[in-house]
Amino acid sequence: MTDRTDISRIRYDEGCLAAHALNVVGDRWALLVVRELMLVPRRFQAIRAGLPGITAAVLTQRLGQLTQAGVVTHDRATGLYALTPSGQGLLPVLQAMCRWGALHPGHDPSRFISPTALMISMTAMIDRRAAQGLRTVAGFRSGTDSFLMRLEGDGGATVTTGAEGGDFWLEGDGNALAIAVYGPMPLTGSIASGAIQAQGDLTAAQRFIDLFRLR
Repeated sequence: MTDRTDISRIRYDEGCLAAHALNVVGDRWALLVVRELMLVPRRFQAIRAGLPGITAAVLTQRLGQLTQAGVVTHDRATGLYALTPSGQGLLPVLQAMCRWGALHPGHDPSRFISPTALMISMTAMIDRRAAQGLRTVAGFRSGTDSFLMRLEGDGGATVTTGAEGGDFWLEGDGNALAIAVYGPMPLTGSIASGAIQAQGDLTAAQRFIDLFRLR
């Protein structure tokens, strides 16, 4: 849906590498567009659904800029946008921003949270010390998205798309799942309230979500 868009304008006229990076992905919405493509290729409307504040015109412009910069590719036959290896390399940047944002006052978790945003935040906010030695495959469903988050014993968490294989599954919209993961209520309370649905080993699920804290 995008054509080549001029990105030759220099936003920061400096030789600093950080400034150079911001010349590529520093426009408003650019990194959040990357975020929505981090785990799975998406069509235009699916990207926009994860960014409810963006207009179609601005999203078209950002996708054009990111495509021309070599961060995103666009398959005209399928309509899918996907990240290049360069775009995938921004995952640690997004994770670092999540950790920094959690420490900065003013965060409002009641505002819209896309499922992809939640998954990335969880890979950033896991208690790595508590997760050492744990091996779990947690499944998450939200709308048409299905994700598998794996703990492989090293204290970290990795996410892939997939609809099968979890030790347990939690299902709900992004905000409901975020409350279940980060909120103070036991998982059984979130399930009983109807905010989320669950399948599988709920004891393992509670042990899993206890690994995540915003602060």
